[in-house]
Amino acid sequence: MIAQPIIDRFAALLGPKGVITDPADIDPWVHDWRGRYHGAATAILSPASTQEVAATVALAAELGVPLVPQGGNTSMVGGATPPADGLALILSLRRMNRIRSLSAQDNLAVCEAGVILSVLHDAAEAAGRRFPLSLGAKGSATIGGLVSTNAGGTQVLRHGTMRALVEGVEAVLPDGRIFDGLDALRKDNRGYDIKQLLIGAEGTLGVVTAAALRLAPAIAARAVGWVGVQSPAAALDLLRLAEAQLGDSVEGFEVIADETLGFVLGHIPGTRSPIETRTPWHVLIEVDHPDLAEPGPDERLEQALAAAFDRGIAVDAAIASNEAQADAFWRIRESLSEAERAQGPALQYDISVPVARMPAFMVEAAAAAEARFLGTTASSFGHLGDGNVHFHVRAPKGTSDGPAWIAAQGQAINAFVHDAVVSAGGSISAEHGIGQMKRAELARLSSPARIGALRAIKAAIDPKGLFNPGKLIPLPDEL
Repeated sequence: MIAQPIIDRFAALLGPKGVITDPADIDPWVHDWRGRYHGAATAILSPASTQEVAATVALAAELGVPLVPQGGNTSMVGGATPPADGLALILSLRRMNRIRSLSAQDNLAVCEAGVILSVLHDAAEAAGRRFPLSLGAKGSATIGGLVSTNAGGTQVLRHGTMRALVEGVEAVLPDGRIFDGLDALRKDNRGYDIKQLLIGAEGTLGVVTAAALRLAPAIAARAVGWVGVQSPAAALDLLRLAEAQLGDSVEGFEVIADETLGFVLGHIPGTRSPIETRTPWHVLIEVDHPDLAEPGPDERLEQALAAAFDRGIAVDAAIASNEAQADAFWRIRESLSEAERAQGPALQYDISVPVARMPAFMVEAAAAAEARFLGTTASSFGHLGDGNVHFHVRAPKGTSDGPAWIAAQGQAINAFVHDAVVSAGGSISAEHGIGQMKRAELARLSSPARIGALRAIKAAIDPKGLFNPGKLIPLPDEL
């Protein structure tokens, strides 16, 4: 662990509120959200301003102390968990939680890294705007973490990932210098785009301290529908029909296996199926309008679904009759991860393949995994419209020792699923990042050119390797 005199140097810099050393207070932050990775840290450093972050990073560079930037600690790939050797300190951005400005006229919000996503949602709504990115962890995920992982969510189909929503970034680089890139310039040709380099870097190149984020007009009216279909292929047909009839008003389009829906209904109190017919697959679709012009979104969605029935695409459907019912439909989607975890040990994959290939992948990869690893069950759910689904392989029923099953089967199942993804022209990480969970697989499946570029960029910007060690960049023995 790190010696007390070093901790005292940081305490002198940050004051009593800026350094946490009580093991009980540190413990929740050295474990990842899934409970798979367990690290150690002598202290959590918690600066309250960009200048304090810069001074902290400069001191860490002087002392040779690695830092693990952390926001809400909601990483799905162990990306914010400190190493188990205790040689790194956690750099928490949670005290930096101000919305510095929010302009409805400019459709722009400047938020510090520790702002919780749901807080930004509420602030934008109060100003008659919205930040069009949402995910299940919106009550704890922070802006800095969302930027650093290039988060996606349920509205990517229309608005894109964080890369499309970040207009500017403020960050502290590994030598303590501040990169001030918050100016929201639509045109800027001053060489390499440092902002885009920091987005999705998982804290390995810089500590994001603030971001300028693009807002969207508030929704005047919406329609939320639930559609039963026979297959993912039918779901894609429904998406294309909806796009043709409704244009870019299609805000969300989620596909869910019936088995996965059953997990939610059995585990989450107060949930019920939106339709009476049991179908193999389900689609959750949202259509939004920025105004109250006729026809409204309900009528337009109803017309699109009528066409889907005429073409044999839809088996059954329901349109939410009010906002409470619409929220209930979305609650099912947002509860999928929790319900899946309750089923027992599983390996979860956040993957993407070209949209046209996704329906076949969802069916064929699940069947192939079940045939290869007897007793397992596999299914997927997620954002069909942007080619990203969450693919799960669950341990055989009755498996009591999840860690032992993962230790025995995990590497083989990982390789099997990731090979299938790459064969389909896809990516082993669509929106959760690489972290430490997928680092070795990234090395195994990526071209030498990609890995060489990643390592060269890391070495150029963080030559001492002090920023988020062990994340994203493959280690030498993994190459």
